[in-house]
Parts: sequence; structure tokens; C-alpha cells
Amino acid sequence: MMEIIKKIGSCLATGLKFIQAHFKATLLVLFVLWLILPSGEDGISPHNLQKISLKGPILDATTIVQQIDEAREDKSIKGVLFSIDSPGGAVAPSVEIAYAIKRLAETKPTVVYAAGIMASGGYYSGIWGNEIVANPGSMIGSIGVIMEGADISGLMEKVGVKTQVVHAGAYKQVGTFDRPWSAAERAELDKVIGGTYDLFTGDVARARKLDPTKSSDYADAHIFTALQAKKVGLIDSIGVEFDAKKRVEALSKVADPVWNKEDPMDKFFKRFAAEGASLAHMYFPPVTLK
Repeated sequence: MMEIIKKIGSCLATGLKFIQAHFKATLLVLFVLWLILPSGEDGISPHNLQKISLKGPILDATTIVQQIDEAREDKSIKGVLFSIDSPGGAVAPSVEIAYAIKRLAETKPTVVYAAGIMASGGYYSGIWGNEIVANPGSMIGSIGVIMEGADISGLMEKVGVKTQVVHAGAYKQVGTFDRPWSAAERAELDKVIGGTYDLFTGDVARARKLDPTKSSDYADAHIFTALQAKKVGLIDSIGVEFDAKKRVEALSKVADPVWNKEDPMDKFFKRFAAEGASLAHMYFPPVTLK
């Protein structure tokens, strides 16, 4: 009997020593298991309304477009709240998200909610929602396009550094940082910026049913408060997220509304992917909606 007690005590002592020696690792494993294992409540409560969030700079649209398309194809989802808190970003991803929302809004009620900043590409992303509700303290608009570049030729001259380039094509060095841009190069960049701006304002006018000849009233990179944005037609109403969700519920006509809860692990990986995309874009600054 004493031998059995000694063995049990030895096992317990070994376990305690391991936990003490690897305390941080043990906590990490327990935390990961808590994140991964679903609760019983989540497993038995399928949702019929979905909230999708767009936060931060828009550099890659893959994950958010996938969420939007999945909600569109899921027959159990009767309505969507698309929450935006973004200052904008690259042109192409913003357009991808905008047209994914357009496809979604054509099949099921979609309310866009300006949670904080809904500007530039962030605004572009939500223009095709059936309705746009803005937080009273939100900032809306900044419908414009910009491309920035530095001229560090003076610094290079002081340091004694020169670049060597072999290229074909008159405009292949457009936007480089080792010399001032020529007048022809500026004209070339203006052509791109102007075309992108026309695309942006044209889509806003069509989506929001605004007069394209009066774009200076709602575009031109003006920044609006929620109340000002409502006056120029960029949003439909002012309210908090509670109000925006109520609009989704009303438009969806669901008898028993159940909203989704974002999985913590999905949230972590989305943030990780966004950070990676941000680092990648540092090496080649794109034309951005700003």
C-alpha cells in the first residue's frame, strides 16, 4: 500500500516539476486549446444573420471577399451587417470588396455600418450596400486618389551613392526616388491618377444615385462628419451598431434573429495576415485611395 502511495506521490511531484519548469508553455497550450475548442452553446446555435468587419488599411481583399461570398452563398444567412472602420488603402483590393458587396446586396439585405472611419477605399468598399448607417462620431468620405514618392537625390549626393539602371521604355522609371520626376513622367502619373479618380467617383455616383456633374460637392477628397455626409448623400442614416443591426433584422424579416460570433482563432489569423500584407507593401508603395 505504501509503495502505491509513493508511486502516486512521485507522479504528482514529477507533474508539478514539469509545470514549474514549463509554466509559460503550459499556459500557452491551455490558452490555444481554449481558443480552438468550441463551446456547447456555439455548436447548437446556428446563426441566420452575419456581421462581417473590415478594419484598418486595405492592402489585400482575399479574406474579406471570401467571407462576403460565403455569406452570399449560405442559404441560412438572411441578412448581413458590413462594419467598416478603415481609412482606405490600395485601389484594386478596395474595388474587389466593393463589387463583392454589390453581389451580396443583390441577393440578400446588406447594411453597411461606418463604425469609425469610412474614408477613401474604406468608403469605396461599402458604397453598394442596400443602406449605409454611420456612427454619429464617424468620419466619412475622402473620395480621392493619391500617389506619393520621395526624392532623395540630394541625400544620395551627400552620402556619395549613385544608382545604375538599365531599362527599356520611356516611362519605366516613373516614380523612382533617386531623382526628380520629369514633366512627362508627372503627366503619365496624372493620367493614371485621373483615370482612377474617374472610376471612383463614377461608381460612387451610380451606387448612391448622385449627380456625377456635382461630384465636387461629395468627392474632391472632402472629409465629412456623419451629419454632413448624410446631407450630401453619402450615407442614409445616423445611428450606432445597435441601430444598424436592427435595420438588418427589419430588412431580413427573420422571426428569431441570431447573430454570428467571430471565432477567436480566425480573428487572430486575420490580424496576422493583415500585418504580413502591410509589411510586404512597404517595399512598393501603391496608388492608394485617400
